[in-house]
Amino acid sequence: MRKLCFIGIVALLATTFARAETAISLPPPIYDPAPATSSIQKIIVAGGCFWGVQGVFQHVVGVSRAVSGYAGGDKSTAHYARVSQGDTGHAEAVEITYDPRRVSLGALLRVFFSVAHDPTQRDRQGPDTGTQYRSAVFVSDETQAKIIREYIAQLGASHVFAGPIVTRIEALSRFYPAEPYHQDYLIRHPDAPYVAFNDLPKIENLRTVYPDLWRETPVRDPGASPRDASLHRQSQ
Repeated sequence: MRKLCFIGIVALLATTFARAETAISLPPPIYDPAPATSSIQKIIVAGGCFWGVQGVFQHVVGVSRAVSGYAGGDKSTAHYARVSQGDTGHAEAVEITYDPRRVSLGALLRVFFSVAHDPTQRDRQGPDTGTQYRSAVFVSDETQAKIIREYIAQLGASHVFAGPIVTRIEALSRFYPAEPYHQDYLIRHPDAPYVAFNDLPKIENLRTVYPDLWRETPVRDPGASPRDASLHRQSQ
């Protein structure tokens, strides 16, 4: 299904807003080893509309870049109109580039699971439904996969969520950056109704729940376009 239009579904968006207000601080991963090298690292996460996920990680200390894009499908279908049909294998995803000397993968996962999205929702986030909105982490090596598996098991054993975590761990084939008008969307359009209901509460949660990971000024994407993409968030 395409992304639902926010016009006429105020009650559903209000429910999403309320859920975002209840984000909790998760325990740090027990297993969170430093990478073998101190060089810049990348991880790709998916959890609903990439506008909000990108916006959250742009405010995280140690993140040097967060790019909205597509992962899980082929190059030929890695564009918004096609991905929105829900049958490409792609998920709306965000590539996070970070300095492991300043923030660990485990710390990023804490933000991902508690602030950026709800990991108990299968193939949806809030008003957005379809496999392109699934909860997933795309990994490039077994070390990343093990850290994520161990943390999901840890959170499951501690019952911090009311339901089971449905986040998928998928091998990364390739990440395709989204169209320029999708980059920095939350920063450029904070007053858009979709952003105000679904995404801005996540930013506030990051600031209050993880103040040690918060930075006031978000890192921006140099490839962002000022073109307004609001119409692309309506069902067709």
